[in-house]
Amino acid sequence: MKLELNDLTPEQFLAEYWQKKPLVIRQGFKNFQDLLSADEMAGLASDELVESRRVFQKDEQWQAEFGPFECYEHLGEKDWTLIVQALNNWLPAAEDLIQCFDFIPRWRLDDVMVSFATPGGSVGPHIDLYDVFICQGSGSRRWRVGDLGGHTEFAAHPALLHCEPFEPILDIELNTGDILYLPPGYPHDGISLEPSMSFSVGYRTASASDMLSGIADYLIDNELGKEQIADPDRSISTKSGCVTPADFSRIKQQLLDTLDDKLISQFSGCRLTTSKCELDLPESELGFQVSDLVETIQSKDLIRLGGLRCLYFENSYQQGILFINGETESLSADLADVIPILCNDPVLTADSLAEWMENSAFLEQMVVWINKGYWYFDED
Repeated sequence: MKLELNDLTPEQFLAEYWQKKPLVIRQGFKNFQDLLSADEMAGLASDELVESRRVFQKDEQWQAEFGPFECYEHLGEKDWTLIVQALNNWLPAAEDLIQCFDFIPRWRLDDVMVSFATPGGSVGPHIDLYDVFICQGSGSRRWRVGDLGGHTEFAAHPALLHCEPFEPILDIELNTGDILYLPPGYPHDGISLEPSMSFSVGYRTASASDMLSGIADYLIDNELGKEQIADPDRSISTKSGCVTPADFSRIKQQLLDTLDDKLISQFSGCRLTTSKCELDLPESELGFQVSDLVETIQSKDLIRLGGLRCLYFENSYQQGILFINGETESLSADLADVIPILCNDPVLTADSLAEWMENSAFLEQMVVWINKGYWYFDED
């Protein structure tokens, strides 16, 4: 699978469109094939571990239901949509789609969402707070996109936040292989013109309030930030109800000293690698041994589990620190150079790991991760 931005380079796209304005990319994927069939998607939606929902209208009222689902006959042959979140957690082929957009770092990635819609199917006009590449698979959909600005939102259903009608700045039909890029905040509405599938690659960040709330929990859970303000050099107060500039500086400095680079990177690394949806992990640890790894890697590649988040910070990985699935992992400093390979490359080969295949500490750690299901051997 190869992404074509037509006359744009990735650098030009980021400079001119990313988080700035919508873009229609005609035939961004030539000869695009659906990553799975509608029946296979329905199979995923029947699994209680998979996050799925159906959206439709009944008696001119919007309805939303959450899976798992077993039956669709009662919905008829038009005007309904099935959605599965975090397709990349369950379908290895979704990784190929994500890689096409890797000019945007993985820490910004939310997930790949797949949508199947019957003719007339829609989720209604709405506004997203994340960047998304809507990649049209089989069939076609009409998309209307409005401009930024004071759009009124309302709950069309307890699980559906819609926006009032808007004047479109784009009114287009997406066909197989076409892509619609939308930055946050642009109202949009897609209606299926025939049975169709689309695959949305979404990128989001958290708000400052969410991050600060999370940091507070992190401090409490890890018993950090307990140092109190010390002021042994205090001068006499002549205004008992006043916070002086010197005292305000102490208060501010206490917060800044607590939220130092180390704490923010540790918290952010754990948070950014925590999957919002279930991963396809084994129910119990597998039984691989170091000898199994050494032998098998010669003929089979190691594949990173779909949806597994694995990140490092440029300013700390040389200390052996990386983050996997919401946890801080520490390797010895002499293994630091393998960290970018683990985090950047979704496929590990005998060649890419050759430098460390005689390092017992690395092999033992790799086996721990394999037994957790974080990496698995290619079956092909």
